[in-house]
Amino acid sequence: MATMARTPVERTMLAELLERQRTLAIYGLTLLGLAAGTLVLQAIDPRLLDSGVNVWVKPTKFLVSIGIFALTAAWFFGYARPERRRSLPMRTTTLLILVGGSFELLYILWQASQGLESHFNTGSLFHTIMYALMGLFAVLLVGSTLPLAWEIGRRPATRLPRDYVAAVVIGLLLTFLLGGMLGGYMSSQTGHAVGAQGGHVPLFGWNRSGGDLRVAHFLGIHAEQALPILAALVGGLSARLRWAAIVGGASAYAAVTLAVFAQAIAGRPLLPL
Repeated sequence: MATMARTPVERTMLAELLERQRTLAIYGLTLLGLAAGTLVLQAIDPRLLDSGVNVWVKPTKFLVSIGIFALTAAWFFGYARPERRRSLPMRTTTLLILVGGSFELLYILWQASQGLESHFNTGSLFHTIMYALMGLFAVLLVGSTLPLAWEIGRRPATRLPRDYVAAVVIGLLLTFLLGGMLGGYMSSQTGHAVGAQGGHVPLFGWNRSGGDLRVAHFLGIHAEQALPILAALVGGLSARLRWAAIVGGASAYAAVTLAVFAQAIAGRPLLPL
């Protein structure tokens, strides 16, 4: 049987990703592969949690999320000078992602295999301790953006436009501040829903009858992708307009994220039924 060959662009991007940070690239791709496996498990394992959601839904989401997080970091390694990619800040970034991400995922996968919730599960001393530890390792995971931002900001790769460097650094900082802050608040509650519960947004599962703290957390975590994409889209404009777009875009992104958070706190859904 003939196999489908990868296009030159696909081969080039994969090779570039592996060259920039091989360990994180392999880690991220492995997690996406495991997500495909848990997606299959959703079809063959009928067990549901008390919330009525299949036990393998949360592992799938987190495998994809942390996989993309690792791949993003691997790509960003290319924005630092080649001789600095093995520096202490960069090695710290790699370690924090591997340790923080793996702890979270192992516990989530284990709980799913037992048919139990991982988040907001404080039904026993063991589960209370593990939930607290999971929160700690989540902070370490999100904190990996700080040494990465430091290295890219201080010693960016040559020929990389200053405005694009700023967009990457701002995106990483917003991911830490917004993603970390809102995630910490959510984990301190008894659940992610606020007020009435019912209905859900396809794929994401966000509450459509009341508030859902996961929406703002999602936006905060993905600031590291949003700001560089914006910078790339306005790359053909004048320097003055590029800077204006990046500063304005970052401000608007933060404002929208906080507004969505306030809406959830008020018990109002983002996409009502």
